[in-house]
Amino acid sequence: MTTGLPTTTVPTAGPSPTPRISLSADEARRIALRAQGLLGAPERRSGVRGMLRRLGAVQLDTISVLARSHELVPYARLGAVGRQAVESAYWTDAHSFEYWSHAACVLPVEEWPHFAFRRRAFRARGHRWHQMKDREGSCAAVRDRLAAEGPLTTAELGGGRNGGEWWDWSESKIAVEWLLDIGEVVVTERRGWKRVYDLAERAVPEALLHDTLDDHECLRRLVAQAGSALGVATRADLADYHRLKGEQVEAVLPDTGLVPVEVRGWPRTAWADPAALESTPRGRHRTTLLSPFDSLIWDRPRTERLFGFTHRLEAYVPKPKRVHGYFAMPLLAGGKLIGRVDPAREGTTLVARQLSLDSAKAVEPMARALCEAAEWVGCDAVRVERCAPEELRPRLRAALDALGC
Repeated sequence: MTTGLPTTTVPTAGPSPTPRISLSADEARRIALRAQGLLGAPERRSGVRGMLRRLGAVQLDTISVLARSHELVPYARLGAVGRQAVESAYWTDAHSFEYWSHAACVLPVEEWPHFAFRRRAFRARGHRWHQMKDREGSCAAVRDRLAAEGPLTTAELGGGRNGGEWWDWSESKIAVEWLLDIGEVVVTERRGWKRVYDLAERAVPEALLHDTLDDHECLRRLVAQAGSALGVATRADLADYHRLKGEQVEAVLPDTGLVPVEVRGWPRTAWADPAALESTPRGRHRTTLLSPFDSLIWDRPRTERLFGFTHRLEAYVPKPKRVHGYFAMPLLAGGKLIGRVDPAREGTTLVARQLSLDSAKAVEPMARALCEAAEWVGCDAVRVERCAPEELRPRLRAALDALGC
């Protein structure tokens, strides 16, 4: 195999050694950054839609601090894309749909056939964790409403709850979510963060509206896509990307086209996209704040392995026990994770409620990332509340002032 990266003969079982590509940890990290669109010139011409196709999945989440996570992901790669432009790129012209991947994700509509295995699994199970009193009647009522009235939210279908706690769903809410699980209904957009449902037959292009791919082919394509989006990955990394089982990945790996590689310092064999090995990753590193749900870092063990950076979402940790803050966003600069900040907004001021810097070298990149983020969300000033280490606060303040923040 011809590659732009060094090839080392790695001993394997058998009478003779098999040539296998050996990567340093730094090479693996750069390959991953390029695969995720964070190293090299951003693909501005293809924009948000091109980014979505490249990643294969963009996670959704209810938390909105600077912006919602699915808006922060294209911002990290493409810069100050207008937030409305992001929403339009995702949802107009049946370009994408929402379904269960790594979690609830925006997915390119071309991936619809590849999730047939998951829809079949839901059907085979026969229920979700909510039970319906009259499944056939409730589902028929939802289908009829959508057919007659077009796309509707849960509220428009009759409300989401029976009046109790958040999990006390109404019959229509359970029905429409069940129809979503099995592929009869599609989420076509989020409107004020509310899911908008439509019939799959109306929302998915006819050429894609089928479940004809068998489970093996669905899984093969999803594992290959994950390998392309990750660049280089262990079996566990590949499984985590679309939340597959390890044995599912193992069964299809030989048919994906991914090639085994050794990454020095990684305890297990990795698999690489052959295209990622054809040239040495070069180009401009993006300096940006990352959503905790960004696909570069959503897999915490992989993040530690790639970057030596331990990161946990603390939004659901009691406030006194938080270490880095409610929605700490890692700072990516020079291809490394070198700090983090827990941001908030007060009027037109971006507030760094808690900010951590790995070293003095992180001061200027953090200042630049904060200023760019502030401008993107319509703020004209940055205020730092807590800074660690505290002795770097004057230098950070000076850097912010120099940038006009």
